[in-house]
Amino acid sequence: MRSLLFFALPVIIVLSLAAGMPWLKLPLILALCYGMAALGVVVLLKAGQISFGHAMYACVSGYIVAFLGQRFPSLDGVVLIIVATAGSVLLAMVIGAFVVRYREIFFGMLNLALSMVLFTALGKFYHVTGGTDGLRVVRPSMLGLQLERSTFEITLLVISLVCSVLIAIGIQRYFRSGEGQALAAIKTNETRLEYLGISAKRVLWKGYVISAALCGLSGALFGLSQGLVTPEMGYWLRSGEFVFIAILGGSGHPIGAFLGGFLYEFLKMYSAAFVSGSWQMVLGIVLIVIIYFLPKGLTGLLRKRRLAGGDA
Repeated sequence: MRSLLFFALPVIIVLSLAAGMPWLKLPLILALCYGMAALGVVVLLKAGQISFGHAMYACVSGYIVAFLGQRFPSLDGVVLIIVATAGSVLLAMVIGAFVVRYREIFFGMLNLALSMVLFTALGKFYHVTGGTDGLRVVRPSMLGLQLERSTFEITLLVISLVCSVLIAIGIQRYFRSGEGQALAAIKTNETRLEYLGISAKRVLWKGYVISAALCGLSGALFGLSQGLVTPEMGYWLRSGEFVFIAILGGSGHPIGAFLGGFLYEFLKMYSAAFVSGSWQMVLGIVLIVIIYFLPKGLTGLLRKRRLAGGDA
């Protein structure tokens, strides 16, 4: 019961903000998308690995949505989201079988290199991908209904919220399961894990596919909300944003990724509005402060308060 209330409160807050300030619908959707992608990075952080190229899975999903939407206008938005996410999962299953052989900086840089290959290919094949201009995402029907832009955004926000809650609950259970504990053991003592007869590569491969699926889902929702996909979705700076948000939120609890996503999106939005030429500096300062004073991120702060309340 307490766990349900823990997840229900953010949902109520987000829906209240969207109802009271309709112009916030799009930023809220983007914040949830960032949270999903950052949670994918957190899954890898549990194993002590970090990817600087996971934006490629969000990019692949976004382009699948754009391609299918243009060629099959009758496809429903929910179908596009499912197919696009599945496409990212299939790609991750192939790439993951190769990259899980490596660890630490080699793991991170290999993912970065693969993402830059995708970024370059998308920019070069103009007649297929639209080049640097990208592809427009045709607004599809949603749940069988043709919706106006405002209603479409509300529906997309609700879908993003439902997905976020289910994902947070699912990932929390995954971390507590035997597979999740084995994933964490890769960071602490991989050799002992192998002695127990558990393949570290197989465990990391599963975690890698899960993390890619989260990034893929975020990319599909991002493409539908923006109405445009470009190669920038797969650029290394976007992967860096996912890592930034994961550090900002902390890996103590899946909710941290979404807290980081909201803080990042609104901090970026207001920084760009008030100090348009220096918003990156503001984000950098915030990250330095978080690392210095809250090395475990926002979830670390919440846990401290919770423990202090329990002691009281």
